[in-house]
Amino acid sequence: MRRLFATAPALARSAIAVACAGLALAACGGGGGSDAGSAAPPPPDASLPPVERSAVAAADPGSALPEGWHQGAFMQVFVRSYKDSNGDGVGDLRGLTQQLDYLRDLGVSGLWLMPVTKSQDRDHGYAVADYRDIEPQYGTLADLDTLLREAHARGIGVIVDYVINHSAAQHPAFVNAKAASSNAYRNWYLWQGIKPGGWSIYGNDPWRGGAGNWYFAPFWDQMPDWNLLHPEVVAFHHDNLRFWLNRGVDGFRFDAVGNLVENGPGAWENQPQNSTVLQGTKAVIGGYARRFLVCEGPSAPFRYTTDCGSAFAFNNTGNLIAAAKGDPAAVQRVADFWKSAPAGMSTMLANHDSFAGDRVFNQFQGNLAQYRLAAATYLLQPGTPFLYYGEEVGMARGTQGGDPGLRTPMSWTGSTANAGFTTGTPYRSLSTNVATHNVAAQQADPDSLLNFYKAMLALRRGLPSVAAGSYEQVVVNGSAMGFQRVLGSERTLVAINYGSTAGSVTVAGLPANATLAAAHPATGDALTAGADGRATVVLPAQAVRVYSLR
Repeated sequence: MRRLFATAPALARSAIAVACAGLALAACGGGGGSDAGSAAPPPPDASLPPVERSAVAAADPGSALPEGWHQGAFMQVFVRSYKDSNGDGVGDLRGLTQQLDYLRDLGVSGLWLMPVTKSQDRDHGYAVADYRDIEPQYGTLADLDTLLREAHARGIGVIVDYVINHSAAQHPAFVNAKAASSNAYRNWYLWQGIKPGGWSIYGNDPWRGGAGNWYFAPFWDQMPDWNLLHPEVVAFHHDNLRFWLNRGVDGFRFDAVGNLVENGPGAWENQPQNSTVLQGTKAVIGGYARRFLVCEGPSAPFRYTTDCGSAFAFNNTGNLIAAAKGDPAAVQRVADFWKSAPAGMSTMLANHDSFAGDRVFNQFQGNLAQYRLAAATYLLQPGTPFLYYGEEVGMARGTQGGDPGLRTPMSWTGSTANAGFTTGTPYRSLSTNVATHNVAAQQADPDSLLNFYKAMLALRRGLPSVAAGSYEQVVVNGSAMGFQRVLGSERTLVAINYGSTAGSVTVAGLPANATLAAAHPATGDALTAGADGRATVVLPAQAVRVYSLR
């Protein structure tokens, strides 16, 4: 979600269901418009912008990525803030392409690009004005094609943010819909002639407009919600998805999926119809080889993992941070989470939204020992981990409040003028710790946070059991935790002590008398199990130990 203009998501569309009960269709959608997804586009009105809704047939270009590529780790990238290639102070696709070797060497196997489509907001990108073109400041479709080709050559997949819940107010479909209640696109959005009462979405009234033309836009009056119960709207989105899939995009991150359909002021989130919408889009994506879909549904992540194939585990991020700070109860919750969580979930420590938490550096107040523990936990436990750009070097938030402070230019160097992000003037002020926490300063330091992230990601890439194995033999002893990842004949034992004093865990279920090689640190001593298949791992304070048996 992009809680930038409102404090949260939400709303009203299920028809038009409760909100429009007892009202004529014209009052809710303005009449006009076919309910058939295959209906021909209406004749153009010369005074209104045309709507790009041409049908797109599936044409899978195939995939150069290995099976299971998405079980590695992803980097979430805000293109505007990642790397500027032309000196205008704004990050772009060519700049990101220039950094692909860095991302490969870091050890990620996927990128999630926040919206790169042409937008009204010209910032975060969630007010989409054109679903089939690139934000001009970011480059062109040809630049995206180059990025995809170069990323694939390095074994990196690329998924893009797709905003299915709402469009920009400047989107041609909404411009048409707003023009007249009889317009053929009127029912593509949610309208009422009389403002509905009783609505509050995170403290805000989602109905905007006036004078008999009230439309539903809970996030911002410039981001009206689509009517996702309208077959033509669903068909429009399916065609857009195929447009990108046909170009070789490796999948999508769907925004705000808990808010796709609403059934009234008391039933605006996680409605049953959301699953129907998502399963339809999942089927479209599933028609292509080795594509990946992950959804944002903070209040129901288990449900949306089923609907989408993967969803972010917002219900575990707080546990990861608290455990790393040494809270024994949180350690137990972290240990137990994957005993019931559905396979395929995606994990993170923080992202681009304030509601998900501050920059990790700020959450730990610069305590890098705790930072490392949190990183090791989510990178070695099950799930598909998503790093947020700059997390690997400990970027702090910027001076701006709210979400913009989380989206500062990437700290490539210690330059307090431009952070190595641009040769010009950055469009936004830099991270507050750019002088000390940056890529250039950490690459050559074997003890740096960056190189710790590389080590954890190397384990994930080098040990298939860590990327895709089962989660077994979980044990907690005070502030220490142990678990095993098992795939075929490979067994990886992970032991982490979150406490400020030495601790230990005794693990079971190992092969009798087996010797496990030290995987992290690689120079450590091997671990030998007894005849009963048990072994005790002694852990220094705030330490991570990994052992492997193949």
